[in-house]
This record gives sequence, C-alpha cells and structure tokens, in this order.
Amino acid sequence: MNSLIEYHVKMITPFSTTGIGSLPHKDPEEACRLVLETFDIPFWPQLPKLSFHESMISQFSEGIPFIKTDDHRESTWVERNGSDALTRFYENYSEELKVSISEDYAKGLHTFIRLIKNKRFTSLKGQVTGPLTFTLGLKDFEGKPIYFDEELREISLMVLKAKIRWQIEILKPYAEKIILFVDEPILSALGSTSYLGVDPEEALRLLKETTDAIKHSGGIPGIHCCSKADWSLVIKSGITIISFDAYGYTDTISMYPEEFTQFFRSGGYLAWGIVPTSESITEENLDSIRKRLDMSIEKLSALLPGDLLRSKILLTPSCGTGSMNVEDALKVFTLLKQLKETVS
Repeated sequence: MNSLIEYHVKMITPFSTTGIGSLPHKDPEEACRLVLETFDIPFWPQLPKLSFHESMISQFSEGIPFIKTDDHRESTWVERNGSDALTRFYENYSEELKVSISEDYAKGLHTFIRLIKNKRFTSLKGQVTGPLTFTLGLKDFEGKPIYFDEELREISLMVLKAKIRWQIEILKPYAEKIILFVDEPILSALGSTSYLGVDPEEALRLLKETTDAIKHSGGIPGIHCCSKADWSLVIKSGITIISFDAYGYTDTISMYPEEFTQFFRSGGYLAWGIVPTSESITEENLDSIRKRLDMSIEKLSALLPGDLLRSKILLTPSCGTGSMNVEDALKVFTLLKQLKETVS
C-alpha cells in the first residue's frame, strides 16, 4: 500500500490547485459546480452557512456516544448518562468499521457524489476535522473539552478514523488517487496557556494514527493548519501534504529548513495558501498575489533547495472560505485560477 501511495504522490503536478473545504454558499449544487469548474483537484464543499451541522465539530460528530445536538441553539456537546451507549459502541467497533456522514450533515458531499457520477478524475480531495481540534472543540455539558476525558478522546479518534475509511471508499470510484486533509487549526494554539494540559507526545500519537488511517485506506494524507504550528511535530506524524497560510506565515516554514528539506526528499508537498481568505482579499489582485508568491519562494529558496522546493508546491486559498461572503469567495477562487495560469 505504501509504495502505491508513494507512486501516486509522485504524480501530483507541481502548482496544482485545490481548496481547504468550506464555502459560503447555501446551494449545494452551486457550490459543487464552482469547485468542479475551478480546481485542478476538486473537493467536496463544507457548507456551514447552510446548516450548523456542517460546521467543523458538528459535521463529524455522528456516532460519538452521548452526543447531543440543539438545532435552535446551534450547539453540539457530549453528556454522559446511564445508557448502554458505550457498550453498544465497543460491541460494534472494529478497525475495519466505516461510519458514514449523513446527508443532513454533509449536503455538499452527497451532492458532489451525485454530480460526479460517471466521471473520472486524476485526483479528488476530502477532509476531516483533526482529532485535536475535534476533542478540544467538542465539550461536555459542563463546558470541559472531551480531550481531557481519556475514554471519550480515544472514542473520538476511533470514530474519526471510521469516517476516514468511509469517505475514501465512497470517493475511490471516481479518481485515481484520493487526498484527504486533516483540518487542525488548533495546532497553532498548542503550547498556549489555554492548552497547557495537551501533551505533545499525545498530540503526535493522535495525528499519526489519523495519518496512518488515511494511508491504510489507500489515501494520501494532508493536513491544514491556520497560522503557525510546530511543523517538526507535523512532519513526524507521517503526513504527505502540509497546507499552510503562505499569505501571512511563510516565515514559520523557514524556521525548519532541515526538517522540510528531508520532508521534500521523502516525497512531501507544501500546499501554499497564498490567496487570503480574510478581508485582505479586497486589496489584492493577480499582480500583487503573484509578487507575494515569488517573494515567498525566493525567501525559502535561500534556506531550502530551490528546484526541490518548486517541484513540491501546490496552490490553495489560505483557509476555507466558509466565513466569507459569496462575492469575496469568488474573487479568491478566480485569483487562484489566474495565478495557476501564470506559473504553468
């Protein structure tokens, strides 16, 4: 399996474009068609403005024992009770188990699958909320992150891996290779006072098990983190594609020259989030984005082998566009598509 993954990774064309996941649209078909028309590596869109069920935590919460949802308050939490939920979970779980994401929680995904019927792509991309972001974001009824409940932390990992297996299986019929990004925005906050109780070794274990689940299912593992992160820890997790905010945080990559040189030589890629998904998009145009990309590549080329670096670049928005308005999101996608044409 690993040799197959390595072969597939070598076939990723440098400067190919893809997206992080979320879009601001409320029409699933409109969002899917936009993705299919825009990106070299299409992905199924998460639509948080359509339903809070499609937000980062709620979307992958189905199957967690004791999960509670309040549609009116748009909240999801865990509340232990005297039921046999844990017993039933353990009785049904296996390392081959696949847990689906229902259409009520992922209309973008199910619409995407319907639209690509009878089509075949070189690559498709999916995404899953990372185990750290999920367990630190999902709380119990007292407001405590379930990460600090060892049993629920482990169960969450098991459910996320089962959803990874299911997601790759349903995408496989439509592409030669499936890329699955682990969305871990919380990585940028680890080590802060709010998360002093998070052990780096445990964080690495959770990431590595998630990465391994993607590989064992025949997928190519990627990770997305907003702003800064301990990139050496991320690389140790066995990830293949690292997606970062290149618009504002290229300097964070330059802090790890040896680690990234080895990462590239081992087949790794950097997905450069060079088009901003913040209010800054209103001030940017193709020339300014191209100039920023060139300057960033030049800066990193002084620390990393330049030819190797350029051969390992993908292009993306800096983050998801789910919090933007549709007009600004369209500008992000247009600039990314135009940028790709200037570097091809």
